[in-house]
Amino acid sequence: MTEIIIGKDRGGAYREVTCMGHAGYAAYGRDIVCASVSVLVINTINALTELAGEDLETTVQEEKGLIRCRFHSPLQERSVFLLDAMVFGLENIGREYGEKYLKVQYKEV
Repeated sequence: MTEIIIGKDRGGAYREVTCMGHAGYAAYGRDIVCASVSVLVINTINALTELAGEDLETTVQEEKGLIRCRFHSPLQERSVFLLDAMVFGLENIGREYGEKYLKVQYKEV
């Protein structure tokens, strides 16, 4: 199962996003859930960095299926929109394929 943890502060601002694990929907290289999650998360992080110019820290451990992104300062409005769109897509995948493969959670950080 892939677990997504969306970390927000008390005010509801994004502080970090963590993606852990492999979905296990299908064999490696054929897992559409894992591929979809990876595309959404990696593209959003790249857009935050390259298009929005956000100051963030990423950690990747491919073998563990870990991608973590921490934000060092408050995000611009367009960056919040990018993250909202990513979360929307992830939640839709979770509903479509079930929590057996993808679980999106929120935590206060």
